[in-house]
Amino acid sequence: MPQPSLHIEAVSAHQILDSRGYPTIEVELRLADGALVRAAAPAGASTGAHEAVELRDGAPAYSGRGVDAAVAMAEGELADLLTAHPWHSLAELDYAMRELDGTANASRVGGNTLVALSMAACRGFASAAQLPLHSWIAFATGSTERLPVPHFNVLNGGAHAANELDFQEFMIAPVGADSFEAAVRCGAETYHALAKRIRRQFKETGLGDEGGFAPRMARPEEALGLVVEAITDAGYTPGMGEVAVALDPAANGFHTDNGYRVAGEDLSDGQLLEYYLRMVDTFPIRSIEDGFAEDDATGWISQDGRLASRIQLVGDDLYVTDPARIADGARRRLSNAVLVKPNQIGTLTQTFEAIHVAREHNMACMISHRSGETLDTFIADLAVGTGVGQIKSGAPARGERVGKYNRLLEIARNHPELPYGLA
Repeated sequence: MPQPSLHIEAVSAHQILDSRGYPTIEVELRLADGALVRAAAPAGASTGAHEAVELRDGAPAYSGRGVDAAVAMAEGELADLLTAHPWHSLAELDYAMRELDGTANASRVGGNTLVALSMAACRGFASAAQLPLHSWIAFATGSTERLPVPHFNVLNGGAHAANELDFQEFMIAPVGADSFEAAVRCGAETYHALAKRIRRQFKETGLGDEGGFAPRMARPEEALGLVVEAITDAGYTPGMGEVAVALDPAANGFHTDNGYRVAGEDLSDGQLLEYYLRMVDTFPIRSIEDGFAEDDATGWISQDGRLASRIQLVGDDLYVTDPARIADGARRRLSNAVLVKPNQIGTLTQTFEAIHVAREHNMACMISHRSGETLDTFIADLAVGTGVGQIKSGAPARGERVGKYNRLLEIARNHPELPYGLA
């Protein structure tokens, strides 16, 4: 399929609020044919040390988190670059923006500025080709389109909630659903069943950043027990082939100088691994993300040796969607799966390369939102277009979360021929 060039006539940018009430940047590109394409950058609370650096103002407004500098960068140097001539590929455009930045971590122009412009440009190429965004992404990456298994974050802890749970996310994954629509129904019904249980037991629900409930508890086993009971209450069967459970401990958050601290107990690498093994033996856990801290290679290698044959082990802070880090992790056998967040690396071209490298090494991928989200649904099309078979976008509640799930429902309605399930 020939790829039309992208002619950008103007770039505008402005500040909007993300789902946590902090500023982020939204950009708009006006194309030569009059079309307008937009994109907004998400932001993380639980961030890896090796992520692309956001450009923030550091001024008193918004506690230093303003994005006036990012807006100025998008409408200044980057606008001059993007409107200078037609672009023949997204890779060419993304590479030029990284060259203009000139740093290893996008710190001069800002990873938030880059990802917003890169996503908007990706939409621009799809518009020029008169293709749905997910279909253009499939073409650009050589992927087979697939509707992903949603991993609903129904119970929050860690950096995403004001309770004592050290583990950050407790998710349900309707792996046995026969369609994406059935998976969404399962997620919503289980979410409401969990709400009833929590109200009865704790007299209040409380919510974390990603829409999951945040009851006042400290032990991960108690949270897992509640989730499994809610699956049953909703009329589904907990299990690896029906409604499985997934964890994101986000171990950076409870890593200490002496190891790890979970529910008031100090654990060595080995003790933490045994803790995970007991949970996997007890609950229908199919995936553990960031079970060890990003620089704890010993912990990751031990976990892979004991659990990789049984479940998915996902690297997030470990890899930060960086192709080089993913290749190194595959070589060292740190994990068997990768979390994919475009704003961690800065551009869509690098994101596509990260997925390509993971596939080369037989590693699974999961597309992910951030805790500070916007109404932009780009990652829904990214998940379908790359055909990775997995996405997480928070609870089946709150507009910035359900927007992604609703976009996937729209794609499913418009393309009933697309398969659903794990790749």
